[in-house]
Amino acid sequence: MQRHARVSFQDVEVPAENVIGAEGMGWKLAMGAFDHTRPVVASAAVGLARSAMEHATKYAMERQTMGVPIAQHQAVSFMIADMAKDIEAARLLVRQAAWMKDNGIQNTMYASMAKAFAADAAHRIASDAVQIFGGYGFNTEYPVEKLLRDSKIFQIYEGTSQIQRLIIAREHFRKSM
Repeated sequence: MQRHARVSFQDVEVPAENVIGAEGMGWKLAMGAFDHTRPVVASAAVGLARSAMEHATKYAMERQTMGVPIAQHQAVSFMIADMAKDIEAARLLVRQAAWMKDNGIQNTMYASMAKAFAADAAHRIASDAVQIFGGYGFNTEYPVEKLLRDSKIFQIYEGTSQIQRLIIAREHFRKSM
């Protein structure tokens, strides 16, 4: 289980031998770390989305209305199709961002694209999974209600989805000059 807490330091002195990078460059170092961590967070969001889709798929093939599994109803099948396409797109963005970082290519824009897309997709997919489960979707007996709650954090930590869009736009315009 993940736990989040606020940590603050006051009047802390760091010995010179323990300083990472040049003095005054901590913010830039910290921001550079996101190029490593955002693809990892995005990958976790893809995993959550995939789990939600798998639960929704299984339920849709088992649950029947009007004498047929709800998977045969166009509204449900289209929701599952959108889940599958968005998961694959998010997975490919994660791979691109990670491949770039592994190969020494600046991946800031792709790391933000992967993080924003995967986070938003995970939340949407988890919400659609709850919808497919209907009233059972809110029941703690089924896993999709927890997946929906857990999905929201991906849109917040490591930079909100709105911050990712600012970074993507900044990098896009910088490359377009």
